[in-house]
Amino acid sequence: MTARLTARDLTLRYGDRVVSTHLSLDVPDGAFTAVVGPNACGKSTLLRALVRLLRPDTGEVRLDGRQVGGYATKALAKQLGFLPQDPLAPDDIKVRQLVGRGRFPHQSLLALWSRQDEDAVAEAMAAAGVEDLADRPVRELSGGQRQRVWMAMVLAQETPCLLLDEPTSFLDITHQYQLLGLLAELRDAGRTVIAVLHDINQACRFADHLIAMKDGRVVAEGAPGTIVDAALIKDVFDLSSVIIPDPVTGTPMVVPTLEGE
Repeated sequence: MTARLTARDLTLRYGDRVVSTHLSLDVPDGAFTAVVGPNACGKSTLLRALVRLLRPDTGEVRLDGRQVGGYATKALAKQLGFLPQDPLAPDDIKVRQLVGRGRFPHQSLLALWSRQDEDAVAEAMAAAGVEDLADRPVRELSGGQRQRVWMAMVLAQETPCLLLDEPTSFLDITHQYQLLGLLAELRDAGRTVIAVLHDINQACRFADHLIAMKDGRVVAEGAPGTIVDAALIKDVFDLSSVIIPDPVTGTPMVVPTLEGE
């Protein structure tokens, strides 16, 4: 396994609250990695550290062997695209304008907008299924529509690596599966994807690599078919379950069991 993006011995905190200590991992290149775990276990904090939005107390994050802190902002933004939870759009901005902001890393004072930028925005909007919303104010959209618009903005950035924090939030089940299918297609085209997902069965179906977290640490990682069993689900989620093959894909499918069943 090769990894352009790595973390070594991270200590992550917010103020006096320590979230993770001695956290290390490699993000496999050209793979779809899903990060799963209970609420407040450090998943989002990990992604924020990987994209330099949170500075570790100790340890380091490296991209291509170089600490991410050593990159200029635009240079890093050409490599890592990030979709946070609950992003905020400027007042009265329209969909096409917001998606266009994904082109910021590729622009300069001498060339503010190009045909390449125009094509990238159009392709991103088509991929996210928001072309029909192009001229609408973002504030008028539903939560699911806004989420797809933000996804289009990240796609317009055209980075080789995408880091997505709960990208299926607010989406109905159809759009969830469409988005996850799109991420799988990007993986197949050579992009690296790492996404925080809450649905363990979706993670098993679409991801090549699974990182299971609990209490700020990595409990297990590897191919879903290798690491997902009833013992892991009990340990990570405190949930009793049986694991059966997904009838469509054959990947692990977690079926919760209740006491007495």
